Amino acid sequence: MVYYPIFLQLKDQPCLVVGGGQVGERKVEGLLKVGARVTVVSPEVTPHLAGLAQEGCIEWQPRKYEPADLKGKVLVFVATQDRLLNAQVARDCQAVGIWVNVADAPKESTFLVPAVVRKGSLQVAVSTGGQSPALAALLKKRLEKILRKEYSAFVQFLGELRPILKQKFPEDQKKRARILRKLARDTKLLNLIARGEKKAARERVDQWLSGW
Repeated sequence: MVYYPIFLQLKDQPCLVVGGGQVGERKVEGLLKVGARVTVVSPEVTPHLAGLAQEGCIEWQPRKYEPADLKGKVLVFVATQDRLLNAQVARDCQAVGIWVNVADAPKESTFLVPAVVRKGSLQVAVSTGGQSPALAALLKKRLEKILRKEYSAFVQFLGELRPILKQKFPEDQKKRARILRKLARDTKLLNLIARGEKKAARERVDQWLSGW
């Protein structure tokens, strides 16, 4: 099966996690990182999830799943040890058009979660379509060595240049794209950012743009 890669904006969006074990905990943590509003439905949860509920970071319903739990949700993760329950939740989600991911069951899921390398705003996702999560994890580790931490600041710097270029070349989108591609490949610029020399980096950009 071929999947369409996509990044979702889930800030303040209501999401559901069915299952309160270690896998469910990881799903909750991932959702909280992007600002989602998370509800966990499970008779029992890990101490960490219980703490998050006590702090008001998540809503915990300490009981078994009910179809009504899906009302208003935009995304659902299912991570219980009950395979029959997992399959039922997946069917319920698909019946009402809610995206659902079932842990270790890609055929029952309508979306998969890739292995992700994060460096600030830079995110690189690796997926094997559920065929080999182990290989995806291995490739993630290799990418983490390639994408050094300074790429986070470099992405932010390049993002700050976009409105400047748009103001300088308001009618020429192709030129702006060519310039941004060249800047993204500029290793000297990256090294300046890595050393924290943002002023020197900006001077390099200004000097470079003067020739356009």
